[in-house]
Amino acid sequence: MTTTTTFALIRHGQTDWNAAARIQGATDIPLNDVGRSQATDAVAALKRYDWDFIVSSPLSRAAETADLIGQQLGLDVVRRLPALIERNYGPAEGLSAGAELDALRFLGGFHGAETEQAVAARGIDALRDLAREHPGARIIVVAHGTLIRLSLENALDQPVGSISNASLNLVQHHHSHSNGATAWQLDILNGEPLVHA
Repeated sequence: MTTTTTFALIRHGQTDWNAAARIQGATDIPLNDVGRSQATDAVAALKRYDWDFIVSSPLSRAAETADLIGQQLGLDVVRRLPALIERNYGPAEGLSAGAELDALRFLGGFHGAETEQAVAARGIDALRDLAREHPGARIIVVAHGTLIRLSLENALDQPVGSISNASLNLVQHHHSHSNGATAWQLDILNGEPLVHA
C-alpha cells in the first residue's frame, strides 16, 4: 500500500525588496500591497482542491501570505516552521546586483551564506516530517522561492528554475508501506500543469 501526501508549495507575495531586486534571505521584510493582492489571488488556484491545513515560515512575508490564504479558504495556519525560513545569504542580504555583491560571490554561492545543500536538506526534511506526521494529508506550505526551488530540485533530482511569487507548485510525496520507499512527483510548477511521460 502507498500513502500519498499532497503539498501546495506557495512562495510568499511580493515585498519592496523583491520589487527592487534586493536579496532578502533571512531578513524579515514584510509584504507590500502588491504582495497582499498576490496572496489573495493565489486562492483561486488553491480552491480547485481540498486542503486540510496550512503551515508557513515564521518570516512575516510568508506568515502574512499564509494568514491571508487561510482567511479566504477557512483554514487554520497550524504551525510556523523555522526549517522553512529562506536561505540565509549572510552579508549579501540587502544588496542588489553590482560590485559589492560580486565581491561576495563565488561559484555556487556567496561568502558567509548558508550553502544550497543545507537549505535543500532542511526544506526537504521539513516536508518529509509533515508527510510522516500527517500521512495522506493535503497541506498548504507557504515559504520562500529559493527554499522551495532547492527543496524540489533535491527531491526530484532535476533543475526546476525560479519560483514565482504566490504561484501554485503542487507536489506529491508517495510513501510505500511495503518497503519504506518514497518518491516525489511535481504536477504543477508556477501555476502550469506538467505533463508526465
